[in-house]
Amino acid sequence: MNLIPRKYYLDDFFDNFLTVPEESNMKCDIYEKDGNYHIEMDIPGFDKKDIQVECNKGYLTITAEKEQEERDEQKKYIRRERVYGKYKREFYLGDVQMDHIDAEFKDGILKITVPRKEEVETKTSIEIK
Repeated sequence: MNLIPRKYYLDDFFDNFLTVPEESNMKCDIYEKDGNYHIEMDIPGFDKKDIQVECNKGYLTITAEKEQEERDEQKKYIRRERVYGKYKREFYLGDVQMDHIDAEFKDGILKITVPRKEEVETKTSIEIK
């Protein structure tokens, strides 16, 4: 017989009091290859219609929103860990070709390809007379 109620176990203590930043639910890898930036982000449990990708003034914003399903009074949950709500990640990309950004979502992974703009020489030497 166990005299300590389940709610006092140590694992539940951490579950209830430690908060997780929303961006940690959207883990990603960012790398550069063939003159493009690539972002691969895990967004499991979402559909393509739940995800929005925008680029504005050099900032790439990825938003995923999932509404909680209606409560079924017949279900008596023992534990609910699946999270619903709105998640958002934002990255500063600088000067990129916004018209050529490509995004694909498959099997819970969002892949974004961002073409870099060719760097224009902005530095010049001026001869002193």
